[in-house]
Amino acid sequence: ELKTPISVIKNYAKLLNNNNLSKEDKTKYLENLQNACDKLNNLITNILKLNKLENQQLNPTLKKLNISELLENQIISFESILEKKEITLNCDIQENLFINSEESYLEIIFNNLISNAIKFSNQKGEIDISLTSINNNFIVKIKDYGCGMDSETGKHIFDKFYQGDTSHASEGNGLGLALVKKVIDIIGGSISVESKLNEGTTFIVTVKEN
Repeated sequence: ELKTPISVIKNYAKLLNNNNLSKEDKTKYLENLQNACDKLNNLITNILKLNKLENQQLNPTLKKLNISELLENQIISFESILEKKEITLNCDIQENLFINSEESYLEIIFNNLISNAIKFSNQKGEIDISLTSINNNFIVKIKDYGCGMDSETGKHIFDKFYQGDTSHASEGNGLGLALVKKVIDIIGGSISVESKLNEGTTFIVTVKEN
């Protein structure tokens, strides 16, 4: 996983040494170089986060949070990507729901699941996001209508570095869902997935209101 972006960075750095490069090629190579650097940075960040979580080196700071606003803010952070992909977003978020939890943990969950839904959505696709309170539990559902996955892939999606759909490998590093699962285990919640090939995938997260 580390070798791939490092190799890309090395290759484009060599190409940029060519004094005869056109302005267009130089711009393209610099953009690819930046993308490779971003991928490497994200990979290292996720490795460090997961390592600290697995070794219990992160001490959560519990505080009263508006989980509704937190989810809405995470959705807003993807606005430009959603617009670029022309994705229709259908939100049904119950307002002013509060939880005692660690803010960064919830951000990891929402960020990765929304990012995942966008990644596997088709151009001009749809994503459904909902948040409800049922029997002292908060239920978050994030559904895309993309490629979906078979049952065998579904068994491994929370494994570190596993990427069932290799056509999207350049868009991730196979650690996002492993992080989500670890965080949910720590806060005492649960996550399940429903998926069908060519029909899409739904992630369902349940956490106690506390």
